[in-house]
Amino acid sequence: MPQGGFFDFQERCHQLHQLGNPLERLDKAIDWEQFRGILNKVHEKDRKNNSGRKPWDVVLMFRLLVLKALYNLSDEQMEYQIRDRISFMQFLGLGLNDAVPDARTIWLFQDQLSRLGLAKKLFARFDRFLSQQGYTAKAGSIIDASIVEVPKQRNNRQENKQIQEGRTPKSFRDNPAKARQKDVHARWVTKGGRRYFGYKNHVNVDAKHKLIRHYTVTDAAVHDSQVIEVLLDKSNSNQSVYGDSAYRSDHISKRLKKIGFRDCIHRKGYRDHPLSQRSYEANCRKSRIRARVEHSFGRLSQFGEKLMRCVGRVRARSWIGLRNLVYNMDRYAYLSSA
Repeated sequence: MPQGGFFDFQERCHQLHQLGNPLERLDKAIDWEQFRGILNKVHEKDRKNNSGRKPWDVVLMFRLLVLKALYNLSDEQMEYQIRDRISFMQFLGLGLNDAVPDARTIWLFQDQLSRLGLAKKLFARFDRFLSQQGYTAKAGSIIDASIVEVPKQRNNRQENKQIQEGRTPKSFRDNPAKARQKDVHARWVTKGGRRYFGYKNHVNVDAKHKLIRHYTVTDAAVHDSQVIEVLLDKSNSNQSVYGDSAYRSDHISKRLKKIGFRDCIHRKGYRDHPLSQRSYEANCRKSRIRARVEHSFGRLSQFGEKLMRCVGRVRARSWIGLRNLVYNMDRYAYLSSA
């Protein structure tokens, strides 16, 4: 069998371009160097001198995490797919003969990103970039939340009770390997008659561009309405706030009015007090705008499986934040090309 050369690789890349490589559109839309200043903090923490092997370029490693979030791959699968897929190599700027970061290196880089809390800073940096490109928040804010599941825990009742009280069960302390697999910060919640275990991704999406402007991550048991003030966006040119009936309360209505926002949250009926026709029609009008947030969650759900592989609150916040950032990148690439 004849060996492939450099020009064969280039020809394959050209063929992918002709077929409409989505990663090529994303690569060209984003200025990756804008993140270098934040990402350099990863090596500043670890590298005390210049001896030893030179670390991987931080922007390349960040682009690798973007791929990982876009396809929801494990570290081992990321290493394999980079070696196997020409579109991944092209996105990372690697050739057939170039070295590839191994699974352990990928894990360590992402772990440092989580521990340093850089996901929020990267998200904020890209949000400034969006504003500079003319994609400022307009037409009001849409508030909503989505459950992000993690692997279910097989604990006994006593262990669950201790976890809820904020204590570490003795069986976890006696078996560190077991403890590393246990997520003591995730919680159970019932929605639509089904039980879920994990976290919640609370977002504020601007109604004009359907970009995520603010987000926060909590355990799944936290009610949506408890974090609404954290999500409010004063920079939106329209101060209307849209949300489903889960956010409806007298306290929230008064609070929104006090701080200068317009309450466009859905009304809800109660036992013996059904919605009036006027409220029903108002909800229908609001739904035309509020439903746009489902497009954002729908696209996020296409980033591979929704199940999250990391364990613990710190890593969960970082990973969900990174996925929100990648969603904004993907959305910007679409808007700018359209």
